[in-house]
Amino acid sequence: MTAVPRSERPVGRLRRMLDRLSSSQEELDSEELREDAETTGCTRIGDCHDRQIVTVTGTLRTVTLRPRAGVPALEAELFDGSAALDVVWLGRRSIVGIESGRKLIASGRISMSRGRRVLFNPKYELRPLGRE
Repeated sequence: MTAVPRSERPVGRLRRMLDRLSSSQEELDSEELREDAETTGCTRIGDCHDRQIVTVTGTLRTVTLRPRAGVPALEAELFDGSAALDVVWLGRRSIVGIESGRKLIASGRISMSRGRRVLFNPKYELRPLGRE
């Protein structure tokens, strides 16, 4: 099988059905997250660059408390199907609703830290639970 990305394959009813049957659950979830980012008008995380102001959406994979320079910091990994970024709230030990598996929209300026994309203290909107 070729390594052609899904978005570049020929699209037809039979092709879509065969792709869905032969794809893993992780690939199907990633495809759904990419489509969700497109329909909400958000920037794909994979397309974000350093110092760019963006609005991204995705699912929180992990949420951890990790102090930075002696200050409490709540860290979460946001994944949208194309890539992941770290969302960090400085000075916070917890935020109601911020938990693994929750979908959200976050806005802010991307910075790069140790080769990873990071959003510090973003504006955020929790997605309704009924849409997950």
